Amino acid sequence: MNSSANVSVDNCTCDKLLSHLRGLDQHQLEEFKLGLQSPQLLPENFQQIPWANLKAADPTNLLCLLSEYFPERQMWEVTLRIFESMNLTSLCEEVKTEMNEMAQAQGPQDSNQEEPEMPGEESVHRRTYRERMKAKMLVMWDNIHWPEDHIYLCNVTEHEHEVLKRLVYPNRTGAQPQTIVLEGMAGVGKTTLAVKVMLHWAEGFLFHQRFSYVFYISCHRVREMKDTTFADLLSQDWPKSQAPIEEFMSHPERLLFIIDGFEEMTMPSNLADSLQCTDWYQKLPVARILFHLLKKELVPTATLLITTRDYSSKDLKKLLLNPQFVLISGFTEGDKEEYFFRYFGDQDKTRKILHWIQNNKTLFHSCSAPLVCWIVCSCLKRQMTRCPHFQLSTQTTTSLYAYFFSSSFTTADFNWSEQSWPEQWRALCSLAADGMWSSNFTFAKEDIEHQHLQAPLIDFLFRLNILQKVSDCENCITFTHQSLQVFLGAMFYVLRGMEGSTGSLATHQEMRVLLNDAFTDKNFYWHQMALFFFGLLKRDLTRELEDTLHCRLSPRIMDELLEWAEELLKYDMVSFHFEFFTFFQCLYETQEENFVKQILNYLPEADLDILGDLQLQVSSFCLKHCQRLSKLRLSVSCLNPQKESTFNQETLRMELVNLKICQWEDICSVFHNGNLSELDLSNSKLNATSMKKLCYKLRNPRCRLQKLTCKSVTPVRVLKELVLVLYGNNRLTHLNLSSNNLGITVSTMIFRTLRHSACNLKYLCLEKCNLSAASSEGLALLLTSTERTTRLCLGFNQLQDDGVRWLCASLSQPECALERLVLWFCQLGMPSCRYLSDALLQNKSLTHLNLRKNHLGDEGVRLLCGALSHPDCSLQNLDLSECSVTAEGCWELADILKHNHNVKVLDLGKNRVQDEGVRRLCEVLHDSLCALNTLGLEKCDLTSACCQHLASVLRSSKSLMNLNLLGNDLGSDGVNKLWKSLKKSKCKLRKLG
Repeated sequence: MNSSANVSVDNCTCDKLLSHLRGLDQHQLEEFKLGLQSPQLLPENFQQIPWANLKAADPTNLLCLLSEYFPERQMWEVTLRIFESMNLTSLCEEVKTEMNEMAQAQGPQDSNQEEPEMPGEESVHRRTYRERMKAKMLVMWDNIHWPEDHIYLCNVTEHEHEVLKRLVYPNRTGAQPQTIVLEGMAGVGKTTLAVKVMLHWAEGFLFHQRFSYVFYISCHRVREMKDTTFADLLSQDWPKSQAPIEEFMSHPERLLFIIDGFEEMTMPSNLADSLQCTDWYQKLPVARILFHLLKKELVPTATLLITTRDYSSKDLKKLLLNPQFVLISGFTEGDKEEYFFRYFGDQDKTRKILHWIQNNKTLFHSCSAPLVCWIVCSCLKRQMTRCPHFQLSTQTTTSLYAYFFSSSFTTADFNWSEQSWPEQWRALCSLAADGMWSSNFTFAKEDIEHQHLQAPLIDFLFRLNILQKVSDCENCITFTHQSLQVFLGAMFYVLRGMEGSTGSLATHQEMRVLLNDAFTDKNFYWHQMALFFFGLLKRDLTRELEDTLHCRLSPRIMDELLEWAEELLKYDMVSFHFEFFTFFQCLYETQEENFVKQILNYLPEADLDILGDLQLQVSSFCLKHCQRLSKLRLSVSCLNPQKESTFNQETLRMELVNLKICQWEDICSVFHNGNLSELDLSNSKLNATSMKKLCYKLRNPRCRLQKLTCKSVTPVRVLKELVLVLYGNNRLTHLNLSSNNLGITVSTMIFRTLRHSACNLKYLCLEKCNLSAASSEGLALLLTSTERTTRLCLGFNQLQDDGVRWLCASLSQPECALERLVLWFCQLGMPSCRYLSDALLQNKSLTHLNLRKNHLGDEGVRLLCGALSHPDCSLQNLDLSECSVTAEGCWELADILKHNHNVKVLDLGKNRVQDEGVRRLCEVLHDSLCALNTLGLEKCDLTSACCQHLASVLRSSKSLMNLNLLGNDLGSDGVNKLWKSLKKSKCKLRKLG
């Protein structure tokens, strides 16, 4: 890396480049950004900067992006190239001169080397600080208490140092200071890694030459601090708070701030409106100080290393400038296996346990945290010791945690009255729940006293490794792992009691808010809390907890849940992004089929992605009980079992196949409930067996399905099975097979089946199905064999003119009832317009015609106008966008609009209509008899010259209500003319795009 002197040179050169960027006017700045999207101006194999990042960047952010994507020298070379392309001659000369000066000042460098130490010996301040922080970190490290039988796998490795060096020492020169975020779920080692960085710097093993000072800021420690200054915040770890602030400020690029546990900071909602702060001595709330530090306002050139739980990273991204996120994933799959094998010893027993836990995807994922591995292992070992015939298959995640607590409390060595036990349990659970609501995972002495928790219980929980003391916060405690807090927080809502944990709502009201949040939020911990809550409804589990923990559970909890479920009917659950699978998983956790049947009786719709065995298992358990379900979207891709690699693989494979068939049949049973009217199987991967079973169920007389969507189903050959459903089906009215490569064989089978006299299909969508002119003959026969099909969508197929000729032959027949025809991007030309024109003269039902993105030209428009000029032509909506229409075609259209009062909607977007074409259309729109209410002119090469004509139409037209002018350079004068007309009381326009 560069020396400290070189760092200052780099900062100086960045300032010079920033000065050049700030000197560009707005137009030049936009042109410079476009240059960064031009491959010929950029180095080979360059990773392009996303336009979304460039678009809104001001000069400062633009410089940050340049330094993020280019080494320093290359950053200047690219800038010079773009300036040259912009013909900024004098600026190019300045840049060349500065690049030469930089080359002479820097000399040869090795970018992979660490920066040498600052000139002179280590200062007394720095040495004193390092020794103090080393002692502090060692105390923190020693105070981390692990359970006696915990297996410790991970140690400090050279690999960790290399990863951290790569983050802080990017392999490029002149880069802006880094902001690095370590994100991951609770307990995977983020804080451990942060403490290691601090300790190893203090010991001289890591970053000793890169950073003069490293500061460790624990968010849970500072969140309750009174208002202070940034200087005082940094002085906390100095004797008598005598920190060398001036030394810090003189070399800010050599400072590293470790901000640990961002999720525990509560940022005020009005921070976005805060004025910029650069004053180290301004007294502010700690949250505001951290806000200004994260925004790179207080120390712009410092490096930030932030740890946060994964659910907080979205909020953090809004604060940071070009952060680099690094996922800390904890135990790998191999680590988990090693942990279980070392814990249990017995190879056969461990393999069975691993097979079971790997099928419980949620629990297996949670085991990425070492302490969750310990909780699961210790709990299973206790149960196996107590009961030799213990069945793994009966276990749920909730029952594991429940047994962890109940077995631990069998050794409780203090005697309480029958009244004290329930009170203490409710107090402990209230503490946990309140912490979840406020994102508080560290509890002060005041929190414990507020809940009236007694010392014997706290001490006992310490001995059980359920609670532990917080090493850097006096008199503070925390749960050994957040999942223990989540479990007790969930347990709060099944205990007897009226008052909620936060004190503002009753328990049952707070429970409703919890569930609404859990099923509309991606937060893993809310999902886990809801899972535990439902799991605690299992009757035998309830009895065991009441007996062993001496707590009292609410007898009304199931009734309250049913009332909550009834409320769901009032909302559109899909539009609210309701997490259906999470809800189903929670119900599965109860294993109470009667209750599940009751609560699902209220469910009107479901949206599920069945991607693995767990989703299949859970969905099959729940869907068979959804008796009122009317809409269902399923994306299934797990029905083809993977090959097993054991000696008995064929037997195991057949068992798995049979199990999946049974589960799929349970899912399909929902089609017989008599209420399901819409089914969407898009993006599913089905085999022939599962498709046949599905189709037989849909064919059942009890099935009332009306709309079936099967977009992007693989393999496409399974769609042949649909003939079982379609043949003579008078209930199905909508069929969408878009985005399937149907080809001749499958499409012919389906078209022939749909021609059955009993078929009642009204809507058929076959967009992007690889249909050709050869497929059109069968489709044309379908249109004349049934008078029920009113809407046909054939977009994105290579029908070409021959295909349209077949279709138009049927359109001309009196028995054809088609009302809407979509033919966008079907490679049509002028001949198609002749066929369509002839058909429109005969057909009295067609009202909507979409010909977007076909090369029709003005001649094609002229042929269509031949039919439209007849007053009895029934067409009302015509889409000619991207059809190579010019101003000449607009003259033809204007002439027919004079006489045809049926056409209400006309879209000419993305054609070279230009000002002359608009002028001609406006002449017609002035006519009081013109019925057009919607006109699309998006990206039509319009200028301000046409705005006078449009403004006049807006003032006088009695019919025009919608006008799309997006993507046209109308200029400020043109927009002002339109604006003046829009303000007139006579203007009927409702929507202007």
